Amino acid sequence: MSCRTSCRLLIAASLLHSILPFAAQAQQQPAEPGWPQPVENDRSFGYALLNQNELRVGSSTSYRWEGEGWYGGDLDRLWVKSEGSVDTSDGTREEAEVQGLYSRAVSAFFNLQGGVRYDFDPASRGWATLGVEGLAPLNWEISAFAFVSSSGHLGARFEGNYDLYLTQRLVLQPQFELNAYSRPDRAARIGTGLTDGDFGLRLRYELRREFAPYIGVTYEARYGATADMARAAGFSVSEVRFVAGIRASL
Repeated sequence: MSCRTSCRLLIAASLLHSILPFAAQAQQQPAEPGWPQPVENDRSFGYALLNQNELRVGSSTSYRWEGEGWYGGDLDRLWVKSEGSVDTSDGTREEAEVQGLYSRAVSAFFNLQGGVRYDFDPASRGWATLGVEGLAPLNWEISAFAFVSSSGHLGARFEGNYDLYLTQRLVLQPQFELNAYSRPDRAARIGTGLTDGDFGLRLRYELRREFAPYIGVTYEARYGATADMARAAGFSVSEVRFVAGIRASL
């Protein structure tokens, strides 16, 4: 063994001998009393969002709401969702529903949700519901749900929205919602197949992240037998309306 190699081994042994006592002491050192765990993933917290809170003005004027709130942790949450509209000319509700759901995270971006939905208008209906909600590629927030009523009706809903930040405060949001049903329901004024769609483009200014006035335009359409029922009842089949509202969260 050369002298140079012997010197290297001696230096390495000296360094190892000086480091080992400190490593052993660090392993034996107890955690400081009262310190939290390195990662806390079992805390519960809540969030509420009123995404649509607006007046829609066209051949008719109505107030439209769509909101949701949840409470829970990273994996398990309880959700409440509601949407509907009111005709401002006479104060009658055109449609209204509420959902109560349990949610379980099934991936980093999607939750599996199941629970109940109840329609108040245009007809009282109770539904069992199951679906997924989350963040899709290209940052679209989407949800797809299936519904089964106590009378044997099947329904489906697919919706999504996307926030395009033009500046730090100015946000353009395209949005869509499509509904379909397996059987006609004259009391609820719906037919079979794809029944209706709601499409919107809104521009909001975030005075704060929790408070943002907005303006926009929507296109509402009924399809197939649902459109025929609307015509027979004197309602429009499709309509473009201007909207103004306030988006709020807490």
